[in-house]
Amino acid sequence: MLFGRAEEQAAVDRLLDGARTGRSGTLVLRGEPGIGKSALLDYAERAALERPRPEPGAGAEGAVAASSPSPPADGEFAAGGRGTAADTAGSVPFRVIRATGVESEADLPFAGLSLLLAPGLDRLGALPAPQRRALEAAFGLTDEAAAGAAEPAAGPSGTAARTADRLLTGLATLALLAELATDRPLLCLIDDAQWLDRASAEALLLAARRLGTEGIVLLIAARDGEGSFPAPGLPELPLAALSPAAAAALLAALPAGRAPGAAEAAGGIEDAARLTAVHQRVLAEAQGNPLALTELPAALAGEQAGAVGAVPLTSRLQLAFHGQVSRLPAATQTLLLVAAAEEAGDLRVVLAAAAVLGAGPDSLPPAERQGLLRLSADERVAFRHPLIRAAIMQRAPLTQRLAVHRAIGEVSQEGDRRTWHLALAATGPDAGLADALERTAVRAGARGGPSGAASAYERAARLTPDRGGATRRLVLAAESATDAGELDRATALADRALARTDDLPHLSGRGRPLAVALLEHVRATAKFWRGAYPAAYELLMAAAASDIEPTHAARMLFQAFHAAWYLGEEQLAAVLDRLAALELPEGDPVGPPARYLLAAGLPVVGRPAPEPPEVGETAAAARAAGADAIRDLVQVCGATLILGRDEETYRLAAELVAEARAEGAVGQLPTLLYFLAEAELFHGRHRDAEVTAAEALALAADTEQRQWVSQVSGLLAYVAGISGAEERCAELAAAALEGPGAAPAAGYPWAQWALGLLDLGQGRAGLAADRLERLTGGQFRHHVSATRAVPDLVEAAVRLGEPERAAGPYERFARWAEVTGRPWAQALLLRCQALLGPPELAESAYRSALDLHERDNRPFELARTALLFGEWLRRERRRTEARTRLATALEIFEQLGAGPWADRARTELTATGSTAPAGKAAGPLAALTPQELQIVRLAAQGLTNRDIAAQLFLSPRTVGHHLYKAYPKLGVASRVELGELDGVLTGR
Repeated sequence: MLFGRAEEQAAVDRLLDGARTGRSGTLVLRGEPGIGKSALLDYAERAALERPRPEPGAGAEGAVAASSPSPPADGEFAAGGRGTAADTAGSVPFRVIRATGVESEADLPFAGLSLLLAPGLDRLGALPAPQRRALEAAFGLTDEAAAGAAEPAAGPSGTAARTADRLLTGLATLALLAELATDRPLLCLIDDAQWLDRASAEALLLAARRLGTEGIVLLIAARDGEGSFPAPGLPELPLAALSPAAAAALLAALPAGRAPGAAEAAGGIEDAARLTAVHQRVLAEAQGNPLALTELPAALAGEQAGAVGAVPLTSRLQLAFHGQVSRLPAATQTLLLVAAAEEAGDLRVVLAAAAVLGAGPDSLPPAERQGLLRLSADERVAFRHPLIRAAIMQRAPLTQRLAVHRAIGEVSQEGDRRTWHLALAATGPDAGLADALERTAVRAGARGGPSGAASAYERAARLTPDRGGATRRLVLAAESATDAGELDRATALADRALARTDDLPHLSGRGRPLAVALLEHVRATAKFWRGAYPAAYELLMAAAASDIEPTHAARMLFQAFHAAWYLGEEQLAAVLDRLAALELPEGDPVGPPARYLLAAGLPVVGRPAPEPPEVGETAAAARAAGADAIRDLVQVCGATLILGRDEETYRLAAELVAEARAEGAVGQLPTLLYFLAEAELFHGRHRDAEVTAAEALALAADTEQRQWVSQVSGLLAYVAGISGAEERCAELAAAALEGPGAAPAAGYPWAQWALGLLDLGQGRAGLAADRLERLTGGQFRHHVSATRAVPDLVEAAVRLGEPERAAGPYERFARWAEVTGRPWAQALLLRCQALLGPPELAESAYRSALDLHERDNRPFELARTALLFGEWLRRERRRTEARTRLATALEIFEQLGAGPWADRARTELTATGSTAPAGKAAGPLAALTPQELQIVRLAAQGLTNRDIAAQLFLSPRTVGHHLYKAYPKLGVASRVELGELDGVLTGR
């Protein structure tokens, strides 16, 4: 029974009730040690395993009716709903899985996750192949890592390229949890989450953020003040101390042997005042902490007067457990220490290691009788409370802890756990153990655990006898920490390694220069992610100039180009000059993308450049040379946009997105989807761009790629600005402008363009001009969005009667349009000339621009030109001709959902003396969310829920839920009818 936790129990009950009807939910419980987090997890388990009583009016079997109709499966959708697990889940107990974070396992990748998901490993075959492979690699079920020692890669990007995608493992975790919830609701309990290894925590948090309608409850308990378990975006429930009344009730309900003053009563002391004093002392010292209320009485009974004082409560609790342990036989204490150090709770390993130290199986029952630990049905050792494990470890002398780790290592099977325990037992250099730890680090990296890899490399460095080998391993540790996003740690490791790079032996043919360059790349990456673009740029340029192989230098210059992109044209020119001077060997995989980047970038800084080849030729050449297409061709996607070759951007990005989905390279998808969304947007496919960008934003947030969160938010703000959704545009623009450092955020250009376009559409020409003038004339003037915002600035400036404000940007835009040679760019240039030039040339410029627009399918820009031409014709009193142009613009704007622009066209049409047609009713697609539209499109193509889930990294039940919501909006009731709408769904 829990005292004083009615509200917390109700919160847990609501989650369980929701899961019984198919809804998923997550809750993070936070609080000090002993505050009741573990007790709430136990309560949740008991409540989940009890068969709920039938509700009034339930069926004969007592099933609790679902609160919402069933989602459609892969077959037809019945209007009245169809029976699924969600309909009957209330009549069956939950499936319960549980795991506990252990401090000594925090460096072993996926240790916590493997314990949690062990009951579901027999269902791995049901997962899509990339996700199945990711979990198999994470859990060591396949050996994809190199057996030998690793050489440093070409900077953090090289390490990432050979690392399994951690996001994919998180998505696979979601998929496996959904599989476990197919026949009954699932309760996942995680205790001491602050000690979870980083890889497990990342996977669980990603799965938690994507839970929807699977019938899963994820309860996570994390301790305040120790370790770290940040859970942004998840609901949290802080546990406060018990009220005085609840604390007193709990104390009064303790068994006689544990109640305050029990010892005195047993000895015949009947002094009620003494009992009351002890009772009050316990209440005062426990401070409403439930564990303290239950454990301190026995400790206080044998304590000398005055020995309490200001000792922190957690320490008092550990002392209480110390007392319980110290009264046990010595052999039992040894066995308890082994159990505390053996994180997995494997009884066979615990008994074998204890035997090495002289403790047999008969040492276990005294600890069980004392209630310190228990054995589960699957023969695993579990402590009554996590603090017991910590107390046992802390009370043991160092020599005893070393002996225990050595014993566990000796009896464990070959593998990473054995290596880690032997490493924890080591007291001096050990070349063989250092080599084994490096192999562990390689496997950790290949399994998607760079944080664990960093720890293994770092500890291997400590155990390495020769200084050169130790320094090399510090280089690898710094790279792995960068991949893990642990920037402070990565920088500290890099600084340590840089201080001793003279010790490095011959390395990859270059020795010290390469090591220094790699370490500077680590430091530059940390600075770049924090928004310190100038510092990152300087470090990368210096590293690329050192005596390293041209291939390594080229990859560092690619990164330097990215940093310089946010600094200005002078820095861009310096990077491009250095890249052009490299002598890349024939057939080098980075050669084709490097040449394309030069062809695209040199004109930006006013340098002559060769005509770039067709992007398909570049991609084919890079693939033939052995490039990692998904990663090495990303730069090419951006370069095609610089050149205005948006159709090539679309083809290459769509191709790479498909490859990334098939291979499970989820970490690259935000970048690729961003470029794809830009191409769709520039072609006037605004809804497609919104759908693509929404997925990119979700994935970027999941992977903590703040740069792409910023950029994609800016792009989505632009889409919202076109539609006139002022609040959403402002909200997204604000998200885009949130940067990690002092420098402007990566999404600054898109956000400014979005807000400027919104102002222009709403008739606020002054505000629009101010924003767009800063954008097109500042350090970002070379950006894709800034370049293409120039026609908007021209329009705003002309409306204000201040065309001179657009003069400089217009000249740059004219040069850029000439270089691109694209009809649509020439059409925009002619539109600007019609606005800026002499009146007598306006008509011919508008007509020529419209002719060019007809050659490129960019409906938004065509309608903008038609609107401006119609306005000009009306001012020239040529109303009949104006009506034709304005009607065309109005129709296109309405089709695109560009509300402010449609209103403007309707107002102008009315001013010609013509009755403007009423606005067309929004089609059924307008009612769909971006994710619903994405899902119904795939369903219309014949994909099953499971196929769609694999593509979009959702659970099949979530896909079904979205289809259930989408079908009524579309007026269909089956997949067959959905297929008949395929033309509507894919229409542009």
